[in-house]
Amino acid sequence: MSTTAISAGTLSGRDLVLALVDVIETNKAYLSEVDGAIGDGDHGVNMAKGFQLIKKRLGDDQVSVSEGFALIGKTLLTDIGGSMGPLYGTFFIQMSIAVRDKDPLDPKVFGEMLAAGIEGVADIGEAQVGDKTLMDALVPSLEAYRTALAGGASFPSALGELALGADRGRDSTKDLVAKLGRAARLGERSRGILDAGATSCALILTTISRTFSAAAH
Repeated sequence: MSTTAISAGTLSGRDLVLALVDVIETNKAYLSEVDGAIGDGDHGVNMAKGFQLIKKRLGDDQVSVSEGFALIGKTLLTDIGGSMGPLYGTFFIQMSIAVRDKDPLDPKVFGEMLAAGIEGVADIGEAQVGDKTLMDALVPSLEAYRTALAGGASFPSALGELALGADRGRDSTKDLVAKLGRAARLGERSRGILDAGATSCALILTTISRTFSAAAH
């Protein structure tokens, strides 16, 4: 397994937070469009509202990765409501805890961080892979990352596989029938449409992957 590692001081938590803000704001209309097909149609608006608050609260501060994730998690947990607020809030808070005081941020630590976030989501929700939720992007991303590392891939290459795994997981939701939430009431009519949570999750995971990968080169 690659021993490539990132010094905590070379990866700006501020840059990571702002990259996540940007990807959500850029895709706000798209996420709401996806959600509108089988849900309330407000996923993009609510996510963008949360990340705009995060940007405001970040201000000019320089933060560590752990501090940045904590800011995101606490804001989403308390300010965007619905089901996604607690799920994403918990995801980022658990990742923040997992990398607190960890230096360097090596492939093992990164994997533990992502696993902690996923475990947090699983603990507060009922969703499993195949239920047409963000879990369908989260779990395949971690599996792809671990498989790449086990095969001897470098840290950046494994992060690239993580992003591909998240995208494949997102795409898989198109053929699934929703089993939870508002969309579950549609039954078979929910098939053929992407899940909004998995879609935003893939964007988030890809952005995290890209930011860490740039620091690892």
